[in-house]
Amino acid sequence: MAKEIERKFLVSGDSWRKLAEGSLFIQGYISTAKQATVRVRIVGTQGYLTIKGLNVKYSRSEFEYPIPLEDAQEMLDTLCDRPLIEKVRYRIEYGNLIWEIDEFDGVNKGLILAEVELSDEQQQIELPIWIGEEVSDNPKYFNSNLVKHPFSQW
Repeated sequence: MAKEIERKFLVSGDSWRKLAEGSLFIQGYISTAKQATVRVRIVGTQGYLTIKGLNVKYSRSEFEYPIPLEDAQEMLDTLCDRPLIEKVRYRIEYGNLIWEIDEFDGVNKGLILAEVELSDEQQQIELPIWIGEEVSDNPKYFNSNLVKHPFSQW
C-alpha cells in the first residue's frame, strides 16, 4: 500500500521566492468524504487521479495515477466540486528534504503553505527560516476543505 507521511506549515516572509520556479496546479475534488478523498489534478500538460485515505497523525494512504490531460480536464469541468483549487507550487531542497510551497490563487489567494514528505512520522526535520506555524493537525488547511471553506471566507 502507498503511504504518504506529510507535515504542513504556514509560510513566513518571502525569502523562499528566490529559491525556485513555480508550476501551476489546478485541482478539484470528486469526493471529500472523511474516509477517502478523490482528487483530479492538472500540472502542466499531465493529468492525475489521486485517492487519499483517512489522516492518522501525519500519515494516510495515497494512490496517484497519471491520466490523459483531456480526461482530467473533463473531470474538472463536470465532476468536481466548486471552487477548483488554483495554486502555484514551488519545490525547494533544504536539509536533504524537498519542501513544496503552495501559493494559492482564486478564492484562496493569500494563503501560502509549505509541506514536506517524510519517510517516518518520527523523522526529525530542520525547519527553514521561512517556515511559520505548523498546521499539520488543522483540517481547515487541507486542500479538500479549502473547497468547502475558502481562505477568503475565514
